[in-house]
Amino acid sequence: MPSPAPSKPVIKDPYAYHDEDVAEPPRRFGQILRRIGPGMILAASIVGSGELIATTSLGAEVGYVALWIIIISCILKPALQSEMGRFTIATGKTGLGSFNLVPGPRLGVSWVVWMWAVMVLVTMFQIGAMFAGVAQVLNTLVPGVTISMWVIGLLGMSLWLLLGGGYERVEHLATIKVGLFTMITLLCALVLVSKPEYFTMRQIVEGLSFRLPGEGLATAVAVFGITGVGAVELFMYPYWCVEKGYARYTGPRDESESWKRRALGWVKVMNTDILASMLIYTIATLAFYLLGAGVLHSQGLLPKGNEMIAVLSKMYTETLGSWALWVFYVGACATLYGTIFAATAANSRVYADMACLLGAFDRGDYAARIKWRNRFVCCLLVIPVGLYFLKVDPSHMVKIGGVAQALMLPVIAVSVLYLRYKYMPKAVQTGLPFTITLWTASLFTIFMMGYYTFRLVWG
Repeated sequence: MPSPAPSKPVIKDPYAYHDEDVAEPPRRFGQILRRIGPGMILAASIVGSGELIATTSLGAEVGYVALWIIIISCILKPALQSEMGRFTIATGKTGLGSFNLVPGPRLGVSWVVWMWAVMVLVTMFQIGAMFAGVAQVLNTLVPGVTISMWVIGLLGMSLWLLLGGGYERVEHLATIKVGLFTMITLLCALVLVSKPEYFTMRQIVEGLSFRLPGEGLATAVAVFGITGVGAVELFMYPYWCVEKGYARYTGPRDESESWKRRALGWVKVMNTDILASMLIYTIATLAFYLLGAGVLHSQGLLPKGNEMIAVLSKMYTETLGSWALWVFYVGACATLYGTIFAATAANSRVYADMACLLGAFDRGDYAARIKWRNRFVCCLLVIPVGLYFLKVDPSHMVKIGGVAQALMLPVIAVSVLYLRYKYMPKAVQTGLPFTITLWTASLFTIFMMGYYTFRLVWG
């Protein structure tokens, strides 16, 4: 008699509560560090085209004068990120599920959800630029294969990696990617500061003088939208918190003292995760900006078109020597492709959740969620490849996506404040210091976008 076929393993739904998952949060710092991870995926998405292309382009365009924009962009927006993660842990709602509570016009879902969907479609220009950047590097290494052929090959590899890939695969690859290029870029920046022809303290003081660069305003706003936690990453983060398990470990809200203790404990773990990733991407972003301002601006070079990668490589060869060209090539591939991977993995999950909110499948049907996620993986990879073949300048593609993210930030800020005061359980609301930080981040974001709109309309 033939033995029965082995049954397929049951995949646990990370978007549903399970009694066996409820757990006390770690208390020791070392134990807390072992439970972080969502921030590493976010850092993999952040340390990509925004830093390698847009941030260095801003430095090359205006010099050191916009240094303060980079710093504020990196240290303020995590307040919004933390509040969104806190809301997910306390309520179990996903990112779009949370914003679906915001009042206003609805077409199946809230207007905020639709704005997110449109914004991500516009940021496909950024992903297209990253495909172009990686393909340019690979074409330099293997000139016998055309750039277009490399783009098609990268598309196939991305589909293979992402279709069916779970949280662990994304987290592991993201962590490797973040470490690979951040350290070498930091080394270049450290060498840069020892070269007086590229770096002086007077230039740093000028960069911290809170002046907006007139000729580089569009780039500055785009960088504010991309660098640090951009609008896309703010929507992503709650999903990685869900799949990591922070909400499931807390358990369904019941207002008991044990629930409050678990919620606050896992919020502490999440905030440690946010701070760790913020440290990584802030260092990397500052390093990229200093290299652009110090090396490229002083030589009058701008990374554009098919010469983008060749120009960017000068940041390494001018500081470390000609031997660093190959290091740059490897790092550029890791940085740009890592962002394609992490961003597509996240956005496909958020789009699948939007389909759920629109009634395409029941929230408890995890198999259907995976099917929708895989469909969106295909769409989110094919669209930017199609944009690449339209031959748009990669640096312009990045700026288009950055401006779209920047214009979405005030909507996020207002929505987060609304959710905090309308729906956040009082047991886990933040104290006065963090509340002040949250309001500061929100008001500054609104001011930046208001100023940009004013300059566009009235010059």
